Amino acid sequence: KLKFLSDRMHGILDYGVVVIFALAPGLLGIAGLAALLCYALAVIHLLMTALTDMPLGIVKVLPIRLHGTIELIVGLALIVVAWTIPSLVSGQLFFTLMGAVSFFGGMLQVG
Repeated sequence: KLKFLSDRMHGILDYGVVVIFALAPGLLGIAGLAALLCYALAVIHLLMTALTDMPLGIVKVLPIRLHGTIELIVGLALIVVAWTIPSLVSGQLFFTLMGAVSFFGGMLQVG
């Protein structure tokens, strides 16, 4: 099992990811559909983290393992859409990097 992160540390990193997605359009010049995707992912990740059964979760209804599995899937999807949807070009490298971060974060949680 590859669980290098405690559930508490995973939660801290997840809330950091929310902030990164929310600030990226303004800081990196990501525009259009790519910016909307950033904001949507910030909200979705915030909700998912708040609902996860981990120390920093608020409602704790989503099992941490499912949370990690969702991160794996979203991570791969971000990498794929970044390179296949032309209207995301302004955020292509950002989505690739965040996809990799999400994927490996999920790997560390799911093991």
